[in-house]
Amino acid sequence: MKQVCVDCGAEQTGRDYGTSCSCGGRIEGVQDLSGLDGEKLKALFKERLAERLSVYASGVWRYKELIDPQLPPEHIVTKYEGNTGLYTSGAIREKLGIREVYFKAQSENPSGSFKDNGMTAAVSHGRMLGYTRFACTSTGNTSSSLAMYAAMAGCSSQVFVPSHSVSANKVLQTMAYGAQVIRFDGTYDDGIRFLEQHGNELGLYVCNSVNPLRIEGQKSIIYEIAQSLNWELPEWIVIPGGALSNVSALGKGLSDLHSLGMISKLPRIALIQAEGASPFHRMMAEGREELVPEPKPFTKASALNIGHPPSWQIARRALRLCQGVTCSVTDEEILEAKRMIDRSGIGCEPASASTLAGLTKLMREQVIDKDERALCILTGNLLKDTDILTETVSSPAYAKLTVEAVQKVTA
Repeated sequence: MKQVCVDCGAEQTGRDYGTSCSCGGRIEGVQDLSGLDGEKLKALFKERLAERLSVYASGVWRYKELIDPQLPPEHIVTKYEGNTGLYTSGAIREKLGIREVYFKAQSENPSGSFKDNGMTAAVSHGRMLGYTRFACTSTGNTSSSLAMYAAMAGCSSQVFVPSHSVSANKVLQTMAYGAQVIRFDGTYDDGIRFLEQHGNELGLYVCNSVNPLRIEGQKSIIYEIAQSLNWELPEWIVIPGGALSNVSALGKGLSDLHSLGMISKLPRIALIQAEGASPFHRMMAEGREELVPEPKPFTKASALNIGHPPSWQIARRALRLCQGVTCSVTDEEILEAKRMIDRSGIGCEPASASTLAGLTKLMREQVIDKDERALCILTGNLLKDTDILTETVSSPAYAKLTVEAVQKVTA
């Protein structure tokens, strides 16, 4: 895999490590697909479904040839991530009036979010390069994923967390895995800038989505979806957008599969942001070529509280490739969608519910047709943000333990 600047095209070698080019552009991984046979890969990936204890039992490393083919298996740090459920809900389908709606529950990953798909690749790459200290800035999910993988690798992790608007659950999970948590006054974007400027000098391997291996690992989400659906994807993939790593990975993964002939057509992407943190949606809606950061982003969907998403250029390319659209939804719409997903028995954190809120809005605006199929990617677990549950659940009933009293409260 080559690492190439998206702005000037300068190339790093596979053993180099950097999150940005000297010109200031973002670095991304570029896979050489020549010599790969799509049908043979399908057969190989199907065979690996029987794996239980090797690295290929992972829902990421099952697709190693498309993720990081040069990485020696002995450097891989895995918790058999991926392998998450793909669900339907008759109640939600009927309420929307859509042909079919699927939910890919990345919330079932080992640390409870989609971040594990990318983090296993980043930490494994850093380990290959000899790093023992890993770092990230985070609104929550990235930090808990990094802390888990660093602990499994016998390494240390330093996590920089904004002092406001971050779920306490996620910070506690991060600390439980043994990470050193450093709280700071500022935003996620301030933390990213600090680590990009000073990470090397501090001897830290930075594992935010600016790390190109994170994006390569997250491509496995669409590979797994495609394999689960026998390589026939729905018309729409709906995905939440914060740092925009997921939509960037989605576009790259779809491009890989289409180039190899493993899927016959590209689905369209719908990228959903919260109204209080929607700089990318505004850029796309207004037809601008440059992103204007949101200086004070705020949404109750805390994982989307990012005002200057670092992967916006790659995300824009993904949307153009897949005739994608963007929209923003209110916190009220997100919480209503969360109630629906939770009560369907699937469950998710608020940021994940933006997908269903966005799908509902795009159907109302007749962007997505009722005769089409859509797949919503749920990025985080129901218990990632329990504070918000006080706004979406009813208070418990109280009754004396008599038949009459119980009948009264359950009537």
